[in-house]
Amino acid sequence: MSGDLPEAERRLAAARSFLFVPGDRPERFAKAAGSGAGLVIVDLEDAVAPGDKERARRSAADWPGLGARTVVRVNAPGTPWFDADLAMAAGRGCPVMLPKAEDPAVVAAVAGRVPLIVLVETALGVERAFDVCSVHGVVRAALGNVDLAAQLGVAHDDLTALAYARSRLVTASAAAGIAPPVDGVTTAVRDLAALTRDTDHARRTGFAAKLCIHPFQVGPASDAFVPTETELRWARSVVGAGDSVTTVDGHMIDRPVLERARGMLARAGS
Repeated sequence: MSGDLPEAERRLAAARSFLFVPGDRPERFAKAAGSGAGLVIVDLEDAVAPGDKERARRSAADWPGLGARTVVRVNAPGTPWFDADLAMAAGRGCPVMLPKAEDPAVVAAVAGRVPLIVLVETALGVERAFDVCSVHGVVRAALGNVDLAAQLGVAHDDLTALAYARSRLVTASAAAGIAPPVDGVTTAVRDLAALTRDTDHARRTGFAAKLCIHPFQVGPASDAFVPTETELRWARSVVGAGDSVTTVDGHMIDRPVLERARGMLARAGS
């Protein structure tokens, strides 16, 4: 799919790490851009107090780095800042992360203007995940685990409590034919064990990227979604066995397994 997309959408679909930077902290923008993150998200929503929203938008608009290689998380539809946020991002050719994505009609109105990543972070958004992901112009979905957990009354780092939401988002993305989704944040900023636990679980579940809130998290998160050398050896042996049904290391290999192996090699650039 990603090979048929314009450049901005390809970056959005291929990134393995997304680093948030507060929109009202322009002195951090350049550092975030140099962190090695797949894409930087200039956050005009949760990271910015209501009284600072206008200043944050101006700071984002004034940053020379804002454009196709960044993402703007706008304020949610229905807020006083949404229209101006969206207009600013669209004017700079910048992809948008849409919070509280749950209404396909609202998503469609935004997706017609900018490359779009939908942030699914409400119970209704989870239940409508396929409808939201299927909107033309949506490139990718992300899980807003903290907001969703608050609504559900569970801990945002409880993997069991959010297992249904994660599986729903992965399945919806695949059914809609868009890139695999982006997992939510690990709020323990410098806890590598917690980050590793979360990325391992996300990868096994079917996610292919991670939302990061600190540059420390970027490298480990990006690396977590690259196939391991063991997986690549397996994939090469499967592809090398040909297109017919056969066995490799005692396991049956048929077309679905072969396609998984080819996809793994493609993600690794092999």
